Amino acid sequence: MKGKDLLSVTDLGGEDIRLLISDAIDMKAQGWLSMLSGKTLAIMFEKPSLRTRVSFEVAMRQLGGETVYLSPDEVGLGERESVSDVARVLSRYVDAIVARTFSHQTLESLATYSRVPVINALSDWEHPCQALADLLTIYEKKGELQGLTLAFVGDGNNVARSLMLAASLTGMNFRIASPSGYAIQEEILRLAQSNAIGSGGEIFCTEEPRLAVGGADVVYTDVWTSMGQETEAEARRQIFAAYQVDGELLSLAREDAILMHPLPAHHGEEVAEGILDTPKSVVFDQAENRLHMQKALLAGILGGLEIPLAGYR
Repeated sequence: MKGKDLLSVTDLGGEDIRLLISDAIDMKAQGWLSMLSGKTLAIMFEKPSLRTRVSFEVAMRQLGGETVYLSPDEVGLGERESVSDVARVLSRYVDAIVARTFSHQTLESLATYSRVPVINALSDWEHPCQALADLLTIYEKKGELQGLTLAFVGDGNNVARSLMLAASLTGMNFRIASPSGYAIQEEILRLAQSNAIGSGGEIFCTEEPRLAVGGADVVYTDVWTSMGQETEAEARRQIFAAYQVDGELLSLAREDAILMHPLPAHHGEEVAEGILDTPKSVVFDQAENRLHMQKALLAGILGGLEIPLAGYR
């Protein structure tokens, strides 16, 4: 894994994910370490962030390294400076780049021109760090991944894509219920189905939330309108109205099912008011685990661990 980019969950194999989970659990127990002393991480965001920025900054510091945060105004990717120039300049200063971008193509360009590893902290196509932290949380709560059923209710967005791919690599069953026109793209679906054949998982897509949630071990949802889609917000509220996770829908899952959401949440929209405060909700454990999984990722990519990236280009 050392020196490699992480742009997609598929840059990892199933065993890589299991090793990262194990390392994250160990690091969570150990607290502060010094394995990345002398290393510097650039954090470059086009979109605002709470969990992603803070978890990466704290993760790097808890591993003994330093961070440099670059705001949109300071960099102006593709506007003030070309993506290629930014990548080549930053490569001379830092040991890795964490980027949160509107376009996944921007991340790919950064990786092409950068001489140091690039980590996807969210793009319009995937959110691999979120999915990895989610699997860490599920493993902590359930003691396994293989054979568990994760039901996602809502938009087939970047989080859903990464979760589907991560589940398919680790032998989980993944079900998703989305309105017509908002389903996971065929190319992601085909890749996940191919992965699932090898891992023993199953992939199921439907427009009916009750079919997805019935008997599930994990119920997961996300906002109906992501950043950059604000002009669609009202239309999406109407289209997704039947996709709210409320007590009635959650009752169809297993009795010991957990409820997950990557946050921020729109209470009263994709989740009913108060449901994230019920005992089934693990959303704040999930948010905390962004820190611990990112410590494992940074340690691996910057030299603290040796986990080969199965699908690295």
